[in-house]
Amino acid sequence: MDSSDQTLHGKHQVIFMPSGRRGLVADGVRVLDAARQLGVEIESICGGRLTCNKCLIKVEEGSFQKHNIISAANHLSPTGRDEQITLERLDKKGCRLSCTAQVEGDVLLFVPEESRGHKQIIRKSATERVIEIDPAVRQVYVEVDQAELGQHRGDWGRVQDALADQWDLVDLDIDLLVLRRLQAALRKGNWTVTVTIWQEQTVIDIQPGYAEGVYGLAVDIGSTTIAGHLCNLRTGDILATESMMNPQVVYGEDLMSRISYVTTHRDGLSKMQKAIVDALNKLASKAARSAGLRALQIQEMVCVGNTTMIHILLGIDPRELGGAPFALANRDGMDIRARELDIHLHPGAFVHILPAEAGHVGADNVGVLIAEEPHKQDELVLLVDVGTNAEIVLGNRDWLFSASSPTGPAFEGAQITHGMRAAPGAIERVRIDRETQEPRFRVIGEESWSDSWTLDSDAMPEQKPKHLVAGICGSGIIEVVAELYMAGILRPDGRFNPSCPSPRLLWEGAKGSYILATDKQTANEQPLIITQGDVRNVQLAKAALYAGVKLLMKRANVALVDRIILAGAFGSYIDPQHALLLGLVPDCDLERISAVGNAAGDGARIALLNRQKRVEAQMLVEQVQYVETAVDPDFQDEFVNALHIPHATDSFNQIADLLPPKIDMATNGRRRKHPRSGRQSILAE
Repeated sequence: MDSSDQTLHGKHQVIFMPSGRRGLVADGVRVLDAARQLGVEIESICGGRLTCNKCLIKVEEGSFQKHNIISAANHLSPTGRDEQITLERLDKKGCRLSCTAQVEGDVLLFVPEESRGHKQIIRKSATERVIEIDPAVRQVYVEVDQAELGQHRGDWGRVQDALADQWDLVDLDIDLLVLRRLQAALRKGNWTVTVTIWQEQTVIDIQPGYAEGVYGLAVDIGSTTIAGHLCNLRTGDILATESMMNPQVVYGEDLMSRISYVTTHRDGLSKMQKAIVDALNKLASKAARSAGLRALQIQEMVCVGNTTMIHILLGIDPRELGGAPFALANRDGMDIRARELDIHLHPGAFVHILPAEAGHVGADNVGVLIAEEPHKQDELVLLVDVGTNAEIVLGNRDWLFSASSPTGPAFEGAQITHGMRAAPGAIERVRIDRETQEPRFRVIGEESWSDSWTLDSDAMPEQKPKHLVAGICGSGIIEVVAELYMAGILRPDGRFNPSCPSPRLLWEGAKGSYILATDKQTANEQPLIITQGDVRNVQLAKAALYAGVKLLMKRANVALVDRIILAGAFGSYIDPQHALLLGLVPDCDLERISAVGNAAGDGARIALLNRQKRVEAQMLVEQVQYVETAVDPDFQDEFVNALHIPHATDSFNQIADLLPPKIDMATNGRRRKHPRSGRQSILAE
């Protein structure tokens, strides 16, 4: 049903960002009620009396082809006088109050962070690593000769002489903003100053007398989330870690959608660049405030991100990345003054951006490389950074191959009927009994697992949970599909098994679906159902990832890998056993599969604290052999094979014992020995 049909039937498509929840809402329904209907938590303490002013929303206007809607401000009811006065008092131009605005047409709404009832959980914390401290920014204290009659060197010349004599620092230049303050600082400090120097070549600050404090911010700009680590550049200590949703999600959940938005909207690039710059400013302010500092004290920022994110940050049109030959504007590392990007750090601060490998393997993957160092290993390592766009690296100290696979946003909860990003109320873990086909699950915000409630039971649990089910996030989606397969409810081709007797199976013609949570367990009092379309979207995502991996293995002429490293915030919460069962990664010993968290962010932090790693990063991008999956003739064959669960051609060495016999019979599968371990495994015909 297209948007015009929906309007004729008195219903409109409403999409809430950044949660990604969407659905049809009746004409005239308050936005606050629509949010509750769709399981989106918006702060509203006063219950719609225009007193708490916390239920802010913002309409994103334009044509959103991916969602097949045109969103406009006049698709909400007109702003009333009381609401207008309130918004003017709050200085919230362009916002609406969801307790008064009514839905009158298709609309895409962004819920600001301060208005979200349950804040997104963004799992991008830093990991402990041994880092040699050699930052690009450092401070030195110098005693400067006083100015005297008859000497005409100039005060900057006197400082240059002092730096050369006392610190062997020569051929330095000085920022014009610093030069304007130089003479006052010298006299206030009685001809002693603390000089802040960037890369041993540019003076970016001069303070009177002796001063301490050099700080930097390492930022991972992900398609979905942004994370920053504020560090003391002298000691390497992490002073604060802050993260937030990438506000660009309103323009598209995946990279191609954002590139498309730029090409179809005249102001698309400027809007998305402003969104990310505003986000970085907010992130820097929050991190500095958490550390008892000000953002103006941050003297350097290091950024990593995929090529599309970096292009947009720099205001470079990314449309060339949307089609072959996927050309970048620049592959090398860059140093740009923060003020040129309107990023509000120290006036002399630089932003360093790590180099990229190719059109769709960017600085974030280079960050993973310098953090995990596969190029220094003897064993064969597979690195997978799982996200909306998965980056893959295969190799060791002798060679490295890399590729990118367009997994799409399904692993982030998008394109799933009841999908959502990680937040309280999201199902993150699932287990299904092999005999009864009854589920158990764990919800973010709850300490214990939820016991299954039978479909016909009106009984409430003895202890009411703090959070009713609002949806299912990425880790839960992977586990539920794998568990449905292991319980015999799903066949290897991804279809629901019609011979399965579970009362939780619903049928609409030949299409099945599975009731994971009953209406008694959900926040919107509607059952949470895993549909055939949900399973298919997971299959498409995992097949794209697995096909990319197999392509690299084929290019390297290897059949097995020694170790698998799952990187990224999402990768950290994938259960290795379920990843193998689903066919997300190739066969590997379970104990040799590990998650390393936000390795891209750790790589940015390493480059922030050690400038030599920036040189190493530049050397690495010259060594990595990039495989372009989008145009590789073998990719389609690998993709089709990988659509099966786990996949059509590979074997498993440690998972076979977990599969019930009925799966073997239902699939007409045959068993064979694994060539390395000798253990039995299933090969689906």
